[in-house]
Amino acid sequence: MKNPAAGARSLAAYAVARILREGVTLDAALHDALAAAPETLGPSVRSLSYGAVRGYFRHEAILGRVLSQPVRSLDTYVRALLSVALFELEDARTPQYAVVDAAVETAKATDAARASGLINAVLRRYLRERKTLDVDIARNPVTRHASPIWLADRFRADWPVRWTQLLAAGDPQEPMLLRVNGRRTTTDAYLETLREADFPAHADSRVPFAVALESPCDVHELPGFGDGLVSVQDLGAQCVAFPLELAAGQRVLDACAAPGGKTALIAEREPELAGLLALDIDPQRLTRVKENLLRGDLHAELKTGDAGNPGAWWDGVPFDRILLDAPCSALGVIRRHPDIRLRKSPSEIDKLPLLQGRLLTSAWRMLASGGRLVYATCTVTRSENGAVMAAFLEGTPDASIVPAENWPGWPGFGEADGFGRQILPGEAGADGFYYAALLKA
Repeated sequence: MKNPAAGARSLAAYAVARILREGVTLDAALHDALAAAPETLGPSVRSLSYGAVRGYFRHEAILGRVLSQPVRSLDTYVRALLSVALFELEDARTPQYAVVDAAVETAKATDAARASGLINAVLRRYLRERKTLDVDIARNPVTRHASPIWLADRFRADWPVRWTQLLAAGDPQEPMLLRVNGRRTTTDAYLETLREADFPAHADSRVPFAVALESPCDVHELPGFGDGLVSVQDLGAQCVAFPLELAAGQRVLDACAAPGGKTALIAEREPELAGLLALDIDPQRLTRVKENLLRGDLHAELKTGDAGNPGAWWDGVPFDRILLDAPCSALGVIRRHPDIRLRKSPSEIDKLPLLQGRLLTSAWRMLASGGRLVYATCTVTRSENGAVMAAFLEGTPDASIVPAENWPGWPGFGEADGFGRQILPGEAGADGFYYAALLKA
């Protein structure tokens, strides 16, 4: 490849275009884009792709002001390539003229050759009018934080005081949080290992075994990662241990287990469980659970099955603890997965409470009397969290709420909604998570 930079730009644009055309995740699009590319292109392609996706709707607003045709009429690859170029101009590490020239050359070398003139004209017009356009874009929180209008409207309806804070939480690159495997080492010992390997980090005393890296790195560069000494897991996700209140002799079900981070945490925190079953409807994703467990030398029974249809796989023996990490809109992890803003839709999100309620009802039938079910999501919509809890409790007389103040060790994160705790994105450095604990009479 004569021009590696042009190659990185074209691969990044193809990855973004696949999200727009096919609705695949950015991680999946990047995996495919890089499969046949030189390894040296990886960091550039990843940076350009994430930057283009993170700023996509801000770029949409810019293009709406400098194009003479509707933005939606653009070919998806051309639209993606423009976002790659606009991100580079925002990033300011490449001279402006070089960004424009590179975008044009990339277009000429790909399927977008016919649009090279348009790309040149659009980017040069933006640079001429940039000062005025940027002020205009920054004036509106929706465009300033690169949000689709429907998402801003939903945040504003659910969080009228904090909606702009929620939009802003999707802007920065996510921090890299680790979970130390307490069965293999201690937090202090692992911090010393990191220090010796020149990875600046500090423990987060609010959550046991949590360590924050000062700078993100490739996971495989982490000392001891391959040996299971440590895993990558957000602080909010690690909080699942508090409402579960694990103890020796319990039979535990992780009802929607993939990719297995919470399953591994459960196995680490309580090695003397009577049994731990990791269930997922997708056998391919269950492979990830197996890999996570093997790496940490942890043990659980893995089973493919639908948590909403226990009759097809359940042996009839009740569980003392059930974690229902329910499928959700994932609006609490946008900073980690910015493609969520491109892939989700209001109509799709509105269907989720029905699924969540069905899973909750099915899981409840498998819970032992006196047992506890923890309902968890990584979203911030009230319809998927408090409203699901309210509907379930109204129709389930043997269910009662275990208040967060009764979760041993809970660090005080989140806002109470009468049922559980809502950790908002960015709070305490965590992603957005919701937890509620239910006791069966």
